[in-house]
Amino acid sequence: MIKSRYPLFVENKTTIHDIAKALKVDASTVSRALNNSPRVSQKTKDRITAKANELGYQRNLLASNLRKSVTNTIGVIVPRISRHFFSSVISGIEETAYDAGYNVIICQSLEQLKRERKLVETLLANRVDGVLLSVSMETDKFDHLLNMKNNGTPFLFFDRHCEIEGISSVLIDDFQGGFDATEHLILNGCKNIGHFSGPQELAIYRNRTAGYRKALEKYKIPFRPELLIRSSLMENDGAEGAKTLLSLPYKVDGLFSANDIAAIGAMKYFKNEGVKVPDEIAIVGFSNEPVSGIIDPSLTTVDQPGFQIGQIATKLLLDEISKAPNVNTTMAKTTILKSSLIERDSSRK
Repeated sequence: MIKSRYPLFVENKTTIHDIAKALKVDASTVSRALNNSPRVSQKTKDRITAKANELGYQRNLLASNLRKSVTNTIGVIVPRISRHFFSSVISGIEETAYDAGYNVIICQSLEQLKRERKLVETLLANRVDGVLLSVSMETDKFDHLLNMKNNGTPFLFFDRHCEIEGISSVLIDDFQGGFDATEHLILNGCKNIGHFSGPQELAIYRNRTAGYRKALEKYKIPFRPELLIRSSLMENDGAEGAKTLLSLPYKVDGLFSANDIAAIGAMKYFKNEGVKVPDEIAIVGFSNEPVSGIIDPSLTTVDQPGFQIGQIATKLLLDEISKAPNVNTTMAKTTILKSSLIERDSSRK
């Protein structure tokens, strides 16, 4: 039998027993010292710590935490990590979790219910202590979320939520954001205002649409169903929506899009068709993506406090995790943060 000089795997895991043997002490003493037990003198702790470092010992935190039925890990599921809003929320989550001694597993559903279901299963199989979730555009069934609730895993929604009894949410005031965006267009002289919305099954888009309709009502502008265009709000959806608006038998002079991506798709289409923004059509987006401030013309948008949402959601989840044994007695809490309109060139007539 030929022994390779370059083995595929090198087994070199130092255990507390190796440290104990090297120092001629009990393994239980090594364990107590490494866990900073007051039952071990500082001199002995220093001696054991030095030997552990010398031998390259690393604590198995996973095994230790599993024995305590905790992993000090939370899972996060977002629709798309590439979106600035979600990346800013993740920053708030990660910083708050880190300060509390928790690790974060970040996943993206890519707006697919099937993938979201699989991610929930994977996080539960890895025994995360809790989950923060912003649901996909396809999420119209909640069995996977009810399963998470029924097995006692604390979780809560942020940004996009489902109406599940006993589950907390951290949201922005989407109704007010939709109202402010539409009112801004009206006050800038727009009369026929299109609205790009996402799936109405999701409260986030229903509320933004409700705000749009309320602003029309306030200024006695009739709601026209053909001006409400639903899609997945991708850039190509914005272009298709813009094409639809230009095909109408009357001039559309304003557009409120439920996200910046579709608004930018529409702006590109209008530019290619020779339609001037904002002279012929004023546009307002939603979410304040970084690109919205550098395109020409710059895009008026509704800003969302993503980092703050992440901080608050994480603090609430960690609070629920600490009460996990009595999770059924936890009262659901809905936290609603304010949005703010950022006026730029796309709506200045």
